[in-house]
Amino acid sequence: MENLQKDISETVKEIKQSFRILMNGVTAQSMREKGLDYHINWGANLLHLREMAKEYTPSRQLAQTLWQENVRECKILATLLMPKDDFSYDLATLWIEQTHSREIAEVATQNLYQHLPYSTELAMRLISLDSEMQQLHGYLILARLFVKGVALDERDANEFVDQAIVVLQDSNNAVKHAAMNALQHFAELDELSRAMAFGALKQIGMEEWI
Repeated sequence: MENLQKDISETVKEIKQSFRILMNGVTAQSMREKGLDYHINWGANLLHLREMAKEYTPSRQLAQTLWQENVRECKILATLLMPKDDFSYDLATLWIEQTHSREIAEVATQNLYQHLPYSTELAMRLISLDSEMQQLHGYLILARLFVKGVALDERDANEFVDQAIVVLQDSNNAVKHAAMNALQHFAELDELSRAMAFGALKQIGMEEWI
C-alpha cells in the first residue's frame, strides 16, 4: 500500500510538472475574468488534457488524488481517469459537493457523470436539492441523458418537469440555462414528452422555447 501511494504521488507530481508545457496564460486570464477562479489554473486546452489522459491507466486512487488538488487541470484529468465501474454513488455525490466551478461541472458531466449506471437516479436527486450547484449538475446530467435517448419513468418525468419550471422562475442564469436545455432535449424524446414540456412552459409564458 505504501509503495502504491508513493507511485501515485510520483505520478501526480509528473502530471503537474507536465502542465507547464500546456500552459496558456491568455486562456487562464480570460477564465479569471469570467469568474472561474482556481487556486492554480494553467489554462490548458481540453483536447490536450484528453490526449494527456491517454498516457495513464485509469485508476480510482490516481483520480481521487488528482481530484483533491485545487488545480483546474488536475480535476479535469481526474474525471478522465476515474474508472466508471469503480466510481460509487457516494463518491460521485462527494465530488459534486466539492465542485464550485460551472466549467468543472460541465466537464465532469461530459467525461464521467452521464456514463454512470446510476446517472438518472443521481440527477433526479440533485435537481431536488437546494444547492444551485447541485441542481446545475442534475440538469446537465439529464440533458446529456436525453440526448442519448434515455427516457424517464412517468413519476420521474413529472418530477423533472415540475422542478425545471420552478427553476426557470426563480434561480440564477446558469441553472436556468441548464434546466431549459434539459427541457428542450426532453421534448425531443417523443410526442408525450414534448406535450408535457410545452404544457408546463405555457403556464409560465415560455412555450415559444419548445
